[in-house]
Order: sequence, then structure tokens, then C-alpha cells
Amino acid sequence: MFGGGAKKERKDEDADRGDNSGSAKAQREAAAAANADDDAPPESEDVHFEPVIRLTEKVEVKTNEESEEQLFKMRAKLFKFVRESSEWKERGTGDVRLLKHVDNGKTRLVMRRDKTLKVCANHYIVPEMKLSPNVGSDRSWVWNAAADVSEGEPEAVTLAIRFANSDNANAFKDAFIKAQKENEALFKKAEEAAAAAEAEEDAQAETEEVAEEAKEAKEAKKEEAS
Repeated sequence: MFGGGAKKERKDEDADRGDNSGSAKAQREAAAAANADDDAPPESEDVHFEPVIRLTEKVEVKTNEESEEQLFKMRAKLFKFVRESSEWKERGTGDVRLLKHVDNGKTRLVMRRDKTLKVCANHYIVPEMKLSPNVGSDRSWVWNAAADVSEGEPEAVTLAIRFANSDNANAFKDAFIKAQKENEALFKKAEEAAAAAEAEEDAQAETEEVAEEAKEAKEAKKEEAS
């Protein structure tokens, strides 16, 4: 009888141990899942960062060359004669260009300094200009500009330009003279148009004056008759 009771008790203890063993496993799995949740990276919040550098709208810089066609371009060095000290002073190195306006057809000479792009020569190629070779050089030219506006206000200046070789200098001369002839025809036409407009204005003024005198004379006669 004791033997049977002991056997039953061992069964119950084995069952209890089995339950305890299963319960421990469940606890371990639950703990592992909890640890996994702890190790998981936190959900990212919707964070907005302002850019360090703000992009601005592109600003278009005008050069007053937007309506002009480039006829000639050559690298050169420009000089200006200073009358006060009777010496040549360098104005800058860069590309000398001849630009023709697409509307009025007139051509001007423009030169900008390298890097800074500051204008060092800016004038129309007028008929009065004479391109002369610089003394002792076959790659340099001298001319007078009555109204160079590179400094803002029109200024009478004597300029000299020097090229890398005589071929470049001669190419500049050919383009210069061609533009000068074309400008001469345009300037002459403009002068004739201006003279015609002035004559028309004078004729109109004279007609109005005669009409006014006739009106005054008529009114005077009317007063005398009354």
C-alpha cells in the first residue's frame, strides 16, 4: 500500500516538474521577446531640418550686349595715353570685340579686362577715326576716340592696342575698317534723316506762324470795319 502511494506521489511530482519546466520555458520566451522589443530601434519621428544654405533665385546680369552680334574677337592688350604725364599706361588685357546692334546696325568696339570683366574700352567706330601703326611695331595700332564711355561719361582718349603677332593685328585692322565703312553709311543716313526732320519742323513752324499772322490781320480788319 505504501509502495503504491509512493508511486502515485512520484507521478504527481513528475507532472508538477513538467508543468514547472513548461512554465519556465514560456517565461524565457516572454523575456526574450521583451528584450527583443527593448533592443529594437525606436521609431523615427518626423523631424524637419532647415538647410544651412538657402538657394536664391538666379539673378540675370545684363551687359547691354544682349541685342548685339559679335563680328570680331581677338585677345590683346590695351593702353591709354596720359597727357598729363606724357606716357602710355596699361588699361588691361582681354578680348577686344566688335559688336553690331541687330536693330540699328551700328558697330562699336568693346574690350573687357580678364577675370574682373571691367570695361576698358567702349566706343562706336566712327568715320573720323584713323587707325595708325604704332612706331616700331607691326602688331600694334593707335587711334583717337572722341567719345569713349568705358568710365561712364564720354571722354576723348588716345588708345593703343597690341596683339600677339602681326597676323592678329592685321585681322583686327580689316574688321575695324569694314565696320567703319558700314557705320559711315549708317551715320550719314541718320544725319540726313535728322536734317529732314528738322527741316520739316521748321516748315511746320513757319506755316503756323504765317497762319497766325493771317488770323491776326483778319481780326484787325474786322475791328476796323466795326
